[in-house]
Amino acid sequence: MINFSLVDVKSIASNEPRSNFAEADLENLADIIIETGGIIRPLVVKVTGVESYTVVDGHFEYYAAVRAREKNPRQGEMVNAFVIAPKLEDLVVKQVASLKGIDSSTKPVTPQPETTKLEPRLANLELRLEKQFNEFKSEFIQERQRIDSQFKQLENLIPQKSEQSNPLSLLNSLDKDELSIKLQRSRIPGAEKLAKGIFDARTKKPKQKFEDYRDVVKSVKNLGDKTILTIIDEWSRS
Repeated sequence: MINFSLVDVKSIASNEPRSNFAEADLENLADIIIETGGIIRPLVVKVTGVESYTVVDGHFEYYAAVRAREKNPRQGEMVNAFVIAPKLEDLVVKQVASLKGIDSSTKPVTPQPETTKLEPRLANLELRLEKQFNEFKSEFIQERQRIDSQFKQLENLIPQKSEQSNPLSLLNSLDKDELSIKLQRSRIPGAEKLAKGIFDARTKKPKQKFEDYRDVVKSVKNLGDKTILTIIDEWSRS
C-alpha cells in the first residue's frame, strides 16, 4: 500500500551522500520549499521503524528539504512524501526506474502532436496533487494546534507535582539506563533506542538539559508529538 503523507524531515534518512548534489542547487530549492511550503514532486520513502523512513526516490529533494529545515525549522519541519510498505519496495523501485527511462528516452525526441493530449492530464494530475497536499497541510496545521493545546493542558497540571515526578525534570536528570527502564514501563516502543536518543541529545545542549517539551521533540530523532504526549501523560501519573 502507498500512502501520501506529510512526514517529519528529521525522521527520514538517505543512503545517498549529500555530496552528490551541488550545494547551490540544494540552497536554491530549499529557499523555494520555504517560500511555497512544500515540494511539488513528493519523496518516495519506505518505513524502516517507528516514525523513521528511508528515501527510495527523491534524494535531491530530500537534501533540499533538510536544508530548508536547517534554515527555517518551523516552516521546513515537514515534507510531503509517498510512504510505501517495505514489501512493495522492489515494485516501486522498478516503477521509478521505468518512469526515469521514459523521461530520458523522450528528451531528445521532437515532440509529436499527440503529446499535446497529455498536457491536460498532467495539468489535472498537478491540480489533484496540489489539492491533496493543501488538504494534508491544513490537517497537519490543525493537528499541530490540537497537540499544542494538549501540551499546554498537561503542562498546567504538571507544576502541581514535585520535581521528582515532573516529566521534563525526569527527561533532564535520568541516565540512559533509567530512561530506558521508565520508557519500557510506560510501554513506549523502541524504549532502549529512544532512551539513548534522549540522553545523547540532552548532553549536546548548552546547559545539558531541555528547555521545554517542544525542545525535546525537535532535538530527539524519531520522537514524535504523540510519543512525547504519551510520556508526559504516563510519567505525570506515576
